[in-house]
Amino acid sequence: MQGTVAGYSLRYWLTLITGLLECLLFAGLVFGHASLVFVLKKEEYFGWLCVDTNSTMDSKDCSGQDEQFSLVFTVASFLNNFLTLLNGYIFDHCGTRMTRLLAIALFSGGTLLVALSSPEFSHLLYPALSLLAVGGVLLLITNMQVGNLFPAHRSTIITFYNGAFDSSSAVLLIVKILYEQGISLHTSFIFLTVCSSIHVARTFLLMPKTHIPYTLPENYTYGTNCGKGNTDTVEETEIKECPPTQESPETENTSLAPEVQSFGSCVKSRFFIFHLVWLSIMQLRHYFFIGTLNSMLNRLADGDSNLVSQYTNAFAITQLCGILCAPWNGLIMDRHKKKPLAPGEADLRSSYLSLLLTALQCLLFSVCTSIAFLPLQYFTFVLQVLNRSFLYGGNAAFLSIAFPACHFGKLYGLVMAVSAGVSVLQYPLVSVVREYPFYVDIGLIFLTLLAFIHPTNVFIHCRKQARLRKEHPETRARL
Repeated sequence: MQGTVAGYSLRYWLTLITGLLECLLFAGLVFGHASLVFVLKKEEYFGWLCVDTNSTMDSKDCSGQDEQFSLVFTVASFLNNFLTLLNGYIFDHCGTRMTRLLAIALFSGGTLLVALSSPEFSHLLYPALSLLAVGGVLLLITNMQVGNLFPAHRSTIITFYNGAFDSSSAVLLIVKILYEQGISLHTSFIFLTVCSSIHVARTFLLMPKTHIPYTLPENYTYGTNCGKGNTDTVEETEIKECPPTQESPETENTSLAPEVQSFGSCVKSRFFIFHLVWLSIMQLRHYFFIGTLNSMLNRLADGDSNLVSQYTNAFAITQLCGILCAPWNGLIMDRHKKKPLAPGEADLRSSYLSLLLTALQCLLFSVCTSIAFLPLQYFTFVLQVLNRSFLYGGNAAFLSIAFPACHFGKLYGLVMAVSAGVSVLQYPLVSVVREYPFYVDIGLIFLTLLAFIHPTNVFIHCRKQARLRKEHPETRARL
């Protein structure tokens, strides 16, 4: 029996570590946009949009080229979020294996299209980066459930995976460095396409066919076993629909038989609406920054390509720190786990500090971005990766805390899909920022202030629930 338990533990750890590597090396490639654009400009993708200026023969106006690259990223980031609603539905209803096979097909198609693209077929970048984005986020969605294998550290693992997702953008820095050493863009992306075979093997060996339940049954196992096992039997016991577990964290109903929230009531709750505003505003700030980073660096460096390359490398290197920053947020959200609090209360009490810190980071990041001083951008890069790690890790962790687990895929998909509509605003802002960069930055700073509504609401709710428990101690077990 001891050997069996050790076998389960080993499989859990292998799943955790390989999932972390998968998110770190593949899932968030599309967010290495700045490094990729540097290479694509050298290859003269959309080069026909650069026109000679009247001042000197050697000077060219490439604003049209910059707009095309920004639009490629806008479309990819929009689909990355918007289709997450459909992806969440597929994950909830079709299970892990089918969802991962779809993700691998999309991701492989994206890397293959980049490998087959050329300056003459620059528009292949639109479907290529879109497929990379959608396939990558699907891989992330299927991996976040791994936190259920380690209940005491669930939020930490979820944020850790999201941090790895952010850090994977640095892979395109490696592609950029290899390109400068003589290895072509096409060779690098063919290699990434071949690596998809590793994802297929992990899908069958180290991931469940359906879902990893929360809470975890005793001796739970999954994947392909070498010999007769009870994997199928164990997985058939997983919850197929929402059980009557607990009410909404916002509810004050003292009924003796509380029922789980419906999906509709989750969507209509203040928690969800304010969380959507919180995510949408800060995501727009980050997408706009990434999409315009190359043109901003060119403007601040007065067109010095060596300086632009230096700062692009610095930005990509800081993205590697995402995997180190994200667990801090998870530790904040898990810090009350061992305290004698009511179910769900510990998580909510921890979450408002995480939400507040994330909004504060974004505000400081927006202020630094608005200052037209090139050396300051090193600090801006650090703030950006820290805030982005907190943002996406905190988003997934809060949804898993505040709402029933059986709605996680749909709610995660919905919040990402709606926020995608807001992120489309980055494209018209690109046209405005060329003429009025300072005013756009100031507007985004004031917009960021709206993100503070969400942590304030959660804090007030927790204080209210604490007061109710003091007045009615008999309701503690039901809150």
